[in-house]
Amino acid sequence: MKLRRGCLVYRQFRLMPEKPVASILIPCLPAPEYLDVALTSVMPQARAAGAEVIVISDGPHESTAAVAERHGARLVALPRREGLNRARNAGLGEAAGELLVFIDQDVEAPSGWLDAMLEGARAYPEYEVFGGPITARLENGLHGCGREPPPITTLDAGPHDRDLALVWGANMAIRRSAFDRIGWFDDALSGRGDEEEWELRYAAAGGRIRYLARAGLYHRRSAADARLGALVSAAYTQGREVRRHGVRIDDPRPLRAELRTIAGCAWHTIRRRCPYGIVMGARAAGAVRETLRRRT
Repeated sequence: MKLRRGCLVYRQFRLMPEKPVASILIPCLPAPEYLDVALTSVMPQARAAGAEVIVISDGPHESTAAVAERHGARLVALPRREGLNRARNAGLGEAAGELLVFIDQDVEAPSGWLDAMLEGARAYPEYEVFGGPITARLENGLHGCGREPPPITTLDAGPHDRDLALVWGANMAIRRSAFDRIGWFDDALSGRGDEEEWELRYAAAGGRIRYLARAGLYHRRSAADARLGALVSAAYTQGREVRRHGVRIDDPRPLRAELRTIAGCAWHTIRRRCPYGIVMGARAAGAVRETLRRRT
């Protein structure tokens, strides 16, 4: 065990080449079932390509350490919970690769995902930031009416590579040269807008972001976490985060807009018999709650 950067606890389970082809960074909260699926899908691809995999535990958690060790991933553990961007930066401090590939712990990467990301980075040397499709997978079979997107983060910009303004941290690769120029993620941010703030800084400095249509993965919710009650609770919390982010960037949605959204979601739920309407309404309700809290 070593101490790095502000009492960062670091443990290496498996030696990797000094210069891996890429470093795959997975920030984690204690959710070993999700991490196990992610590593089961990622580790064979990383070994085949010569990439390293670093699990960053946001606070020391025995369950996270056990899963990382079982799969042969490296572990970086923060001494206490400090948020997603702090975890990402901790991983950056330990990574040896020139291409830093960020994924979330609740994803599953199909065969060919990493090769597509690496091939995209080679094919577009003038770009420093890349992202791929993110497809929602609710594993209890909950479905909406088809008129609304799934109630978890997704990205689908079509079947062809193209430029985008933003990609999401669940499936994102960044060259180290961009961090050298722009700086690291903002440690103070965790939640809505955390990677977006960095991408906007990068774009303001003239950087371009490339969407890699073949580098797709799945964003999962287990059967238990895909129950309607669990999705509603998560959406309510996200709504509060969205409102705080809007205030932070001086672009909050008006209260009347959120109230209209709640009314529209209620109509949608009844008219279409669509459970996603309840989830979307919960997100708007969270934003309303945060708005009223700030006014009191």
